[in-house]
Amino acid sequence: MAVPTLAVWKFTSCDGCQLTLLDCEDELLTLAGRIRIAHFTEASSAVEPGPYDVSLVEGSVSTPEEVDRIAEIRSQSRILVTIGACASHGGIQALRNFADMGEFTSIVYASPEYISTLDTVTPIAAHVRVDYELRGCPIDRRQLLDTLCALLAGRAPDLPNTSVCTECKRRGNTCVMVADGIPCLGPVTQAGCGALCPSYHRGCFGCFGPMARPNIGALLPILRVNGMSYDDVDRVFATVAAAAPPFAERGRDEPPQ
Repeated sequence: MAVPTLAVWKFTSCDGCQLTLLDCEDELLTLAGRIRIAHFTEASSAVEPGPYDVSLVEGSVSTPEEVDRIAEIRSQSRILVTIGACASHGGIQALRNFADMGEFTSIVYASPEYISTLDTVTPIAAHVRVDYELRGCPIDRRQLLDTLCALLAGRAPDLPNTSVCTECKRRGNTCVMVADGIPCLGPVTQAGCGALCPSYHRGCFGCFGPMARPNIGALLPILRVNGMSYDDVDRVFATVAAAAPPFAERGRDEPPQ
């Protein structure tokens, strides 16, 4: 029986999600005994040609070259899994979508005419079919390992589609927003992190992106009641998942005239 092959790819990103995979250490050694890592330049210079059984893709698409490269990777991958907020929603670099890229390059680079980049940053799913998404900035290591083990076993990963609030309930956390007035995006953010921030008495800042059908309109006045200004509310949605349609298209929360 052929050993399954795994490939890990980097697009525009900080490498944090690939480092999460490397940080699995003992678990990764066990996993490596069941798969062949054919492409993972963060870990090894050895590269094997495709096709690949599973490809993990980190990062967003921000250059013309990346548009072509993701299409080639998709054609060589039986299963393609995006890892992290950049691959799922565009990440921090997608903030350029709300500004003028020409102005940015003229300020930052001495010779902007040599810079080849797209005016907007897009997630991987905007270009090719994605089989599964692992959200977060960075991804959750438990969710990553569970997903890889599920794919090796030939079953679909058990990925949540509820909000972070459900994870707070399971952990027995007291709601930081209700009990302490701490602004929190948990009610509109997809679960998967284990309610990490609320467990340390901090409000969720939405790094896993919007849950399915988030009721953002109902959350906005609650955030303001808990001390956030109109600018603060706009700012908290403009982070690593700013380009996710429910966050990007919600419209600015304007004060009454």
